[in-house]
Amino acid sequence: MRNRKNSSYSLVLYLRWPLMLSILLIFMNLILLAVDRRAAAAMGVFTIIFVAVSFFLYLYSKRGIYTGLIDFTQSFGSAESRILNNLNDPIAICDTKGNLIWTNYSFETLFGGASLTASIQNIFPDITGQILGELTDDALIHSSYSDNRYLIEMHPEVISGDADETAGDDADNNEISGLFGSSDTQIILISVSDETELVQYKKDYVDKRPCEGLIYLDNYDEALASVEDTRRSLLTALVDRRISNYILSLNGIVKKLEKDKYLFFMNDIDAREMIRDRFSILEGIKGINIGNELSMTLSIGVGRGGNTYNECYDFAAAAIDLALGRGGDQAIVKDPENVTYFGGKSMAPEKNARVKARVKALAFRELLSANDKLLVMGHKNGDADSLGASIGIWKIAKSYGKTAHIVLNSPSKSLEPLYKLFANNPDYPDDLFISGDKALNIIDDTTIVTVVDVNRPSFTEEPRLLQSAATVVVIDHHRKGTEFIENAALTYVEPYASSACEMTTEIIQYIDDTTTVTPLEADALYSGMVIDTQNFINQTGVRTFESAAYLRRKGASTVRIRKLFRDNYNDFKAKAGAIDSSEIYKSVFAIGVLDPTGVASPTVTGAQAANSLLSVNGIKAAVVLTPYNDQIFVSARSIDEVNVQVMMERIGGGGHISVAGAQLKHMTIEEAKAEIFEVIDNMIEEGEIS
Repeated sequence: MRNRKNSSYSLVLYLRWPLMLSILLIFMNLILLAVDRRAAAAMGVFTIIFVAVSFFLYLYSKRGIYTGLIDFTQSFGSAESRILNNLNDPIAICDTKGNLIWTNYSFETLFGGASLTASIQNIFPDITGQILGELTDDALIHSSYSDNRYLIEMHPEVISGDADETAGDDADNNEISGLFGSSDTQIILISVSDETELVQYKKDYVDKRPCEGLIYLDNYDEALASVEDTRRSLLTALVDRRISNYILSLNGIVKKLEKDKYLFFMNDIDAREMIRDRFSILEGIKGINIGNELSMTLSIGVGRGGNTYNECYDFAAAAIDLALGRGGDQAIVKDPENVTYFGGKSMAPEKNARVKARVKALAFRELLSANDKLLVMGHKNGDADSLGASIGIWKIAKSYGKTAHIVLNSPSKSLEPLYKLFANNPDYPDDLFISGDKALNIIDDTTIVTVVDVNRPSFTEEPRLLQSAATVVVIDHHRKGTEFIENAALTYVEPYASSACEMTTEIIQYIDDTTTVTPLEADALYSGMVIDTQNFINQTGVRTFESAAYLRRKGASTVRIRKLFRDNYNDFKAKAGAIDSSEIYKSVFAIGVLDPTGVASPTVTGAQAANSLLSVNGIKAAVVLTPYNDQIFVSARSIDEVNVQVMMERIGGGGHISVAGAQLKHMTIEEAKAEIFEVIDNMIEEGEIS
C-alpha cells in the first residue's frame, strides 16, 4: 500500500513541474530587472506566455491524463482478472467474517457455483469465525467438501483506504480511494488444493505398515499335565486351531515356532481391530475345556509403528517379556511412544517347579564370588517385606565373607520396631544400615547393588546407585511396569510369589549350606511374608507355606511378630475412621479417606484400612486416600475380581494384581476421588471390570 501512495505522489509532482518552473522564471526576471530593464521586459513577455500555457495544461489536460492512466490500470487489472479466473487452482477472497468478495471460475465450478453472497464457512465448516477473526499470518487448514479433502491456504492482507492528500478534488481519484473506505481493511486470499489422493496415500501407508506379534502359552506344561494322556493332543490341536482362526480372521498369518510359542504378522489396520476387540482370544483360550483341570492362558506381545520388520519384532519381544513379567494372561502393545496393557484379570498361576529359584540362586552365588562388596536396598517408605528381604540378602553376602550394607535413609514409623531390633543389636555391625549418600561414596566396580521388593528405578531407596553400579541384581514379586530397571546382571521377578521375603528365603535354601539364618533374621523374613499376605490370606501358594515352614524351623516366632506389628491406639482410631467415612461406588467399590492427624505411619494405616474394607461382603475392590506430606497416597486392594494394579497404573502408580498404590500430587481429596471414579467408569466401559 505504501508503494502505491508514493507512486501517486510522484505522479502529481510530475504534472506540476511546469508551474514550479514558472516560479523559477519569475525569480530570474526579477534579477534581470535589476541588470537591464529592456531585457527584463522582453523576458517577461515570454515568462507570461509560459506561465499561461502551464496553467492551461494543468487545469484542462489533467483530467485527460488521469483518465488515460485509469484506463491503463483498468486494462491491466482486467488482464490480471482474466489470468486469475483461468487458473486451474480455486482462488477466492473473503473478509474477516467469511463473506466471499471474489472467486475465480475454478472455485465457482468446484464448489457448486459459489457466489459473492456465500460464506466460506458454508463450504468449509473447519474455517471457524474464530480462525478468521484472529488470522494475522499465513495459515493452512485441512477440511473436506463433499467426499473430497482439501488443503486451504489463507493469506491475510491489509488494504489502506486513505486518500492521497495531494490529489486535490479530482472525482476519479476520490472514487478509487473510496473503494475500501477511509480506514485500513483486512481481506483474506484463499487458495484451495485437492489433497484427497494424498490423504488416501498417507492412510494406506499407515494402514499397511507391518505389525508383528508373539503369543506364548503361559502354563502349557501344567495344563497338559492336568488332562488325561489320550486327550493331550486334542487339547493342543484345539489351542492351535483357535489361535490360527483368530489371527486369520484379522487377515494375518501365524507360524508356530515351538510347542508353546507363535509368531504372527498383520497390517497395522488389522492390529487396530485386534486392539478394539481387546484381544478376545485371551478369554477364548481359557474357555477351552476338555476335562483339563487347569485352564490354559496366553501372553501376547505386539510391536507396531516400527520403521522396519526388525524394529517391530524388537517391540514385540519387549512387550512379551513385559507381559510374562507381569504374570501372563494378558496382551501388551508397544510402539515407539507408548505401552498399552490389556487383560491381566486373573492371578498369576503358582509355578510348582523349583528349578528357576535354584538357577537364580546359583547365578547370584556366581556374582557374589566375582565381587567384593554388596549394597542392598528396597523401596522408599520401606515396609517389612523390603527390610526383611534386605536382611536375608545381607546375610547371604556375609556368609560368603563379603562386605555388605543395607541402604536405608530413614525408616518409616511402621518399620521402626523391626529396624531397632537390628540397629541397636550388638550382634550386628554398626554400619549394617547406611545412608544413600554414604553408599555412593563407597561404591566401586566390585560392588553388587541388589534391589528387593521393587523393580521401578525411581521408587528405589537411592536411584543414583543404579547409575553408578557395575552389577545390579533385581529380586521382586511385583508385576513389571513401563518403567523397569534395565541392564541388570540378574533379574528375578516372579509375580506369583507372595513377597520378596518368600523369594529371598528360597534363595537362602537353594544357594548352598553356607547361609544359616538366626531366629531374629527368620523373624524379619517371616514378618515380611505375614504383612504382604495379610496373615497368609492373599497371594499364597504351596511355596509360600513351605518358605514359612523353613523359617519356623529356623526359629521364627509368630507371637513375637504379632506383638511387633500391633497398632497403637491413634492408628487404630484413624483406620476405623477411614472405614466409617467410606462410601460405596457402583455397589462394589469402597472408597475411603484416612485422616493422618496423630498417625505414626499414615500410608501403612491407609493400606490396612483398605484391607479391612475388603472384609465387607460384596466389595470387589477397596481404595483408601491418605493426604500426607503434600501428596495423596492411594492404597488399592482387591481379592480376585478386580486388577487394582491396572487401576493404579492409570493414575501413575502400580503394584500387584491385588495390592497396588499410587501417589497423586497437586490435587485435593475431592479431585482425587473424582479421578478414581473416572478410572473405574472407564474400566467398566472397556470391559476390564465386569
